[in-house]
Amino acid sequence: MPDNEKQVTWGGRFGSKPDDLMQVFGESISFDRRLAPYDLQGSLGHAGMLAEVGLLTPEEFEEIKNGITELSEEIASDEFQWKLELEDVHMNLEQALRAKTEAADKLHAGRSRNDQVATDMRLFFKDACQQLRTALEGAMGALLKLARNHALLPIPGYTHLQRAQPVTVGHHLLAHIEALGRDHERFSTVAEHANVCPLGSGALAGSTLPLDREHVAKALGFVDDQGLPRLTPNGMDAVADRDVFVEFASACATCSLHLSRLSEDVILWNSSEFGYIDLPDSFTTGSSLMPQKKNPDSFELVRGKTGRILGNLNNLLVTIKGLPLTYNRDLQEDKPPVFDSFDELSLCLAVVAGALKDSSFNEEACRDAASDPLLLATDLADYLVERGVPFRKAHHVVGELVSLSEHKKATLPDLTDQEVQAVCPQLEPDWREVFDLERAFAKREKPGMPGPGQIEGRIRYWESLLD
Repeated sequence: MPDNEKQVTWGGRFGSKPDDLMQVFGESISFDRRLAPYDLQGSLGHAGMLAEVGLLTPEEFEEIKNGITELSEEIASDEFQWKLELEDVHMNLEQALRAKTEAADKLHAGRSRNDQVATDMRLFFKDACQQLRTALEGAMGALLKLARNHALLPIPGYTHLQRAQPVTVGHHLLAHIEALGRDHERFSTVAEHANVCPLGSGALAGSTLPLDREHVAKALGFVDDQGLPRLTPNGMDAVADRDVFVEFASACATCSLHLSRLSEDVILWNSSEFGYIDLPDSFTTGSSLMPQKKNPDSFELVRGKTGRILGNLNNLLVTIKGLPLTYNRDLQEDKPPVFDSFDELSLCLAVVAGALKDSSFNEEACRDAASDPLLLATDLADYLVERGVPFRKAHHVVGELVSLSEHKKATLPDLTDQEVQAVCPQLEPDWREVFDLERAFAKREKPGMPGPGQIEGRIRYWESLLD
């Protein structure tokens, strides 16, 4: 069979080319082409090492370097022609480089697609984590601005979606910022774990050629804080390991959960029944039938996409489960889930930042909801505890008073002194003072509480990190 009918990268052992159906079934170029910049970066680092150890002449290295530069420009301008029959990004770029210089035939010495893709993906993860950290900072900044603008505006806090205790908008939004801050740290950890160079591991057992793995690691930026190279210690593990894939997909899933819970709060607050927040027209939509509607579709989509991102993690875990060492073609399916999680989470973070940037809180509605005396029922129990009543008895006493107020269709403070003292003599004439919101917040100036000083301190802390 003529050579031009064979698979040019590995066809020497085969007597016929792959079936057209197999080519379509086995290709990955439709999704792994996005690795092209990282693949070219890795090839340049590998070529530099081959020249350093004498497996490429200086002239050959320059030809390869110039060819890689040209390919980078073609890809950046969408001029590059991808070929399905070449299966993946690696073979497409290798053949395109060979068309520019025959020196490209020497480039794959000491290298396999196994350690090549492992290197490409680690470069991708380092870049993706940095992009997501930046996107997180944008969303956190929008939340922080809202928290600053409405730091002391009281609203009900909820458990079981029932009004529980009073908090402030600042305290509530800071809760979401704390969660996103952990996501920021999580992506830093993933990037750190990705910062180890597998190139030089070959298919699984390295090479007999005089490779300098440390040279490649330094060239590609796989170094520690002191600039020392970081290398994978075992070639089999290096090409089989998908831990960073799982960690990245898991970090994306956790972050999406946080965005979904934030979205649920905003969706509830935006409803007519709550009316706490006003969303900008630019991130809401209308109804095709009901002209009065203004729907929080941006946050509903963020909430909805969470299922997709969670599914990507499960997809990846099931793909990896039970695979023997080292590389198996199943692992071609490891990239779509992480690419999709990265793309969707990036969009969600941008939408959250954009939607919150021009949002504001309805102060009247918030204050009205927070004025419900029942929100301070626990404070009344604390009042009794300070006067020597055991908490369980105090809890029971306040419960009786709540029942009494409901029976009389009155608020707790409207009960008479005689009525409350009949239930508990320790309720002195100043017992109604606990229903003052300013008092309630002023007595919550311990770490983690919604006291004005605590809120101001956390806002300043996050401003110092995000500004």
